[in-house]
Amino acid sequence: MLVAAAVCPCPPLLVPEVAAGAAPELDAARAACTDALGVLAAARPDRLVVVGPADTPGPEIYPQGTPGTFRGFGVDLDVRLGTDRGPEAEGTGHELPYGLAVGAWLLGRTGWADTPVEGIGVGEALSAERCAAVGRDVAARPGRIALLVLGDASACRTLKAPGYLDERAAPFDAEVARALGAADLAALAALDVTLARELKASGRAPWQVLAGAAADAALAGALLYEDAPYGVGYVAATWS
Repeated sequence: MLVAAAVCPCPPLLVPEVAAGAAPELDAARAACTDALGVLAAARPDRLVVVGPADTPGPEIYPQGTPGTFRGFGVDLDVRLGTDRGPEAEGTGHELPYGLAVGAWLLGRTGWADTPVEGIGVGEALSAERCAAVGRDVAARPGRIALLVLGDASACRTLKAPGYLDERAAPFDAEVARALGAADLAALAALDVTLARELKASGRAPWQVLAGAAADAALAGALLYEDAPYGVGYVAATWS
């Protein structure tokens, strides 16, 4: 059963080495992510499942020990999902997509060590119904399950945003932040797949996996952070 969830943004700029001189601009977001992971640790799960955006519809499974890298951003920094190399990851040829790589970095930064970890990548083409089914399958596993859910809201909040300015972005992000802060499963399940894609919201599919996983969990939500410092909506929340 699902006992806790943390929702965090996943821009590579969250990693200070990638952000370089701009790193202080996301200090508050990093602090919120640390607090969110603290809630997961306090729940004492038997397994942590990290759900994040992927380039393919998925779901793609990434075993513990799967490598990731930020070299594509000009930084000599590699990560692994979980503390150990993990025999399951040997020879798979998989590499973590950027969102899950940020998740691996967050786990390493906070010293997550005792609980087995695995990753699931879901892409913008995965339907809301399929996302919910993935979530239900995760929650049906034996033992106490926690989720680290990674994804960004719209990338269209300002003229300089990656997706330029879209007047629909701010209302979309406000509803996402409200729903994540209130653990509103129906609102998350109802997020419009087409609108989310047009607004370049990478978190839509991961959030809908969370909604499916939490269907029978009766968790309460808390919003920790909501801002758009680069014209991209970043939200951090906890469910416990």
